[in-house]
Parts: sequence; structure tokens; C-alpha cells
Amino acid sequence: MAAPDALQPSTRINLESATVLVLDDNGPSLEILAQVVSGFGVNALLRAESVAEAQKHVLAKTLDLIISDVQMPEVDGCEFIQWLRREGGEANRYVPVILVTGHTRASQILKIRDAGANFTVAKPITPKVLLERVYWVAREDRMFIECDSYVGPDRRFKHMGPPPGADGRRRDDLPAEVGVAVEANMSQDEINSLMKPAKVSV
Repeated sequence: MAAPDALQPSTRINLESATVLVLDDNGPSLEILAQVVSGFGVNALLRAESVAEAQKHVLAKTLDLIISDVQMPEVDGCEFIQWLRREGGEANRYVPVILVTGHTRASQILKIRDAGANFTVAKPITPKVLLERVYWVAREDRMFIECDSYVGPDRRFKHMGPPPGADGRRRDDLPAEVGVAVEANMSQDEINSLMKPAKVSV
């Protein structure tokens, strides 16, 4: 499954007029993320250290992009995106979302995808990878799907399903935060293959 085109040295992206929300409950991590996004030329940058704060921004401003951490207390990034897709208001329900995570097991990436995110970036983030995902978002060609069980970019696959071993954790496994991972972490290329499925033949 081919990934979207990579950024070329000649590629130019103008983000000066974009309004971007960055969300991370960890202050230093939020600062790093904000500095990286500011380095892309974004002038209208909104920051949130909690989902509640992010929700206020969503309801008050029209956004062009959201970049959020996944692992947060009480309400995590996946739950935030599910809220956004269903209750975020018409101005922002369809806004592209890039989620950042340090846990890149297949089950976690599938959970992120199924929450309605456009792309996932593995930690530690690099400006090059994040900018490439922003570029991919700008060239997004997937339809937006709305049904009872899912709201978000089309996640269907052509000729292939999720990779082997992507059935999730076993019932008797320890929780991820205290147990040893039962799945290997995925590479960024493997993550991309789940987040950017090929078009479906009609």
C-alpha cells in the first residue's frame, strides 16, 4: 500500500493563515510541539493543556488543523476526537486531526484510526515527519464518513485488512501503563499504512 508522496526539497507549504490547535497535558511537551508548529510559519497557534481547554477553543474558533497527544488523564486524545467528530460544531467537525503517541502497537494505532484521526505520528516527533503529515493532510483525498458507529475519514482497505496480530490485547494482559507490551511497536511506515488506506473500488 503506497504512502502519500513524500515532501520534496522544492515543496512549498504556506501555513501563515492557518489556525492550528495543539493539545498536550504535559507542559514541556506542549511547548516543544508548539515551537515545532510555529516553526512551520503558523501565526494563529492555540494551545491547550487539557481536553476541556481544547473543547473551549473548538467551540469558539474555526480551526484548520488539530495536533493532539493521545495519552492524557481522564479524557484521552481518542475520546477528544470522538467528541469533536460528533459534538464539535459544524465549523470544526471535519477539521483534520493528527494524533501523536508514544505507544505505537497495532491495537493502539487501530484505536486512533477508529476514533476518526487523519494521521498518527510516533514519538519522539521530528519536524520533518510532522510537516510531512501536515502536507498529507493538505492533500487529503479520502471521503468523510458519517454513520452510527464511526465519524471520520474513510478507513476502508482495498485488497487487504489490518496487519497480522492487530486484534488487540488479550483479556488477561496487564494494562499498558503497568504491563509489558504484548505487541511490538509499529514503525512509522507501518503506522502510515493503517492511517492512509488505498481507495476502495466502487
